[in-house]
Amino acid sequence: MSMLSLLCSCLYTPPRASGLCQDGGLEVKSLTQRLAGQAFEVILGAEPSQDKRQPLALPPRRGVSLEELQRRQEAAEERRKSQEAAVLKQLAEKREREREVLHKARQENSAFSRKTEEKLQHKMEVNKENREARLHELRQRLQLKEVHAAEVRRNKELQADLSG
Repeated sequence: MSMLSLLCSCLYTPPRASGLCQDGGLEVKSLTQRLAGQAFEVILGAEPSQDKRQPLALPPRRGVSLEELQRRQEAAEERRKSQEAAVLKQLAEKREREREVLHKARQENSAFSRKTEEKLQHKMEVNKENREARLHELRQRLQLKEVHAAEVRRNKELQADLSG
């Protein structure tokens, strides 16, 4: 019996002395009657005959054949192998990427070293040329001074010869 039909049957049946209606595990009590309507208390109880710890009926297990077990085992082995292959592939890709990064870093390092060495060589050559230019200039000035000193000495000797 549905809940609605139960409630309706309780509402439209002739009043009982206690105002009580019972059906299986459901109990309905009439609390008050007013002009606006009626109030009921619905108490759900356990059904006595069906709640005696009957286990739920499990679906029948079909027998698994040896071929089916072997097929499942082979499928599981294939999944394991494919997963292992995927992991190995990822590791190989990672190692290859590491090698590429190391190779690139070595190339950049050697290029940087080569450029630095070239700059140093160029700087040393410029310094050597500047030093040689200064030395050459100093020697020329020294020669000019010696020539001037010789000329002054000769003029002095000439003056000494003339005056004396």
